[in-house]
Amino acid sequence: MPREEDNFTLYLFIVVHAVDYSRKDGVFATSEFNLFLGKNFLVTYHESPLRSVSQIEESARNGTMRVARGPDRLAHLLLDSIVENYQPALDELSLEISALEQKALQQPNQGTLNQILQVKNEVIHLRQIIAPQREVLARFARGELKLIRAHLVPYFRDVYDGLSQIAARAESYADALTSTLQIYLNVSSNQTGEVVKVLTLITVITTPMMLVGTWYGMNFQHMPELRWRHGYLLAAGITAISTLATFWYFKKKKWF
Repeated sequence: MPREEDNFTLYLFIVVHAVDYSRKDGVFATSEFNLFLGKNFLVTYHESPLRSVSQIEESARNGTMRVARGPDRLAHLLLDSIVENYQPALDELSLEISALEQKALQQPNQGTLNQILQVKNEVIHLRQIIAPQREVLARFARGELKLIRAHLVPYFRDVYDGLSQIAARAESYADALTSTLQIYLNVSSNQTGEVVKVLTLITVITTPMMLVGTWYGMNFQHMPELRWRHGYLLAAGITAISTLATFWYFKKKKWF
């Protein structure tokens, strides 16, 4: 902002970001919006069309809103519209987080993990966008800027309060995603534990079979059991009985 002793016109240069969130893409689309605010003028610049600006323009053209009350009043209307249009994006984000919570419980796979991390990064991006804008609007809300007439300061304070609520929602979304990630890790850990448990049970239950097979698989020349007429049936019987006994024991202990 130029100083009052400068030789050129006093003005404010303000940079804010409009956002839009698409559940299809899972990303926040941000558009930079620049304002040059002077005592008798307001110049805006943005590279892509903004819904917030279009709404104000349409209202002015249709006569549903009186905007010719000074450039500071128009600046308030534009900033208020930009902050208001954060709400639909946050609503979409809330739906996405709720869906991810269910998915973390029902489908804890790599794809779900990638989605959780992607949305978490987008929330971090949102908080990074909001933080500097809150600092700017705080100066408006405190009436520190001489180009803002005193009777408009409460209106800018409302815009600041709205952005503070959005920041609080973003904080809660970050906490919710952290909890969702923890749920995913817990469910994945439980599933891994179940797989390990099944493999362990299979290994233990088949241990008698492996012991008998290993014992009689030795290549010693003098093993009397190898010449027994019913040696094979005896070995098979011992294997079957010991395997069933092991299975019954685990079943009784309710290990599966």
